[in-house]
Amino acid sequence: MTKNWLVAGGLMLVGALTACGGGDGDGADTGAAPSAAAAEATTGTDVAPDPGREVITVQMMTDADGSNRFEPAHFEARKGDVVRYVLVQGVHNVNFLPDSNAGKSGLPPAGPMLQLPQQTYDVKVTMDPGAHYFQCDPHAALGMVGHLTVKE
Repeated sequence: MTKNWLVAGGLMLVGALTACGGGDGDGADTGAAPSAAAAEATTGTDVAPDPGREVITVQMMTDADGSNRFEPAHFEARKGDVVRYVLVQGVHNVNFLPDSNAGKSGLPPAGPMLQLPQQTYDVKVTMDPGAHYFQCDPHAALGMVGHLTVKE
């Protein structure tokens, strides 16, 4: 009886490690594959806009009173523009959640947690026209959300 319990516990541990990304170390994601549109999104630092397009700066901040926000929180862009998220103060990221943008394509992957002032995260606008919701994951419940409206 004890041996069966150890085997079952060992299998559960292996399953838990696999689900949490443990594996052969090749960096392959064992979770669901991102959509093709998300894979095509250009993100990172110092991403260049398309010719004739612009860089739009959005600040990510925690005020002296402890409130967290994007500035601006609502703005417009066109395909080929780059949205440059700049950390002013605090620890923040940006995430265009697929479930909050149902039916939308070209969504970028979730950005990293920025921790040092003036760190940036660039997102090239590849989304279809319309309003796109984004948030800071740790502060969304505190109101750190925004909308990017992509124009034709």
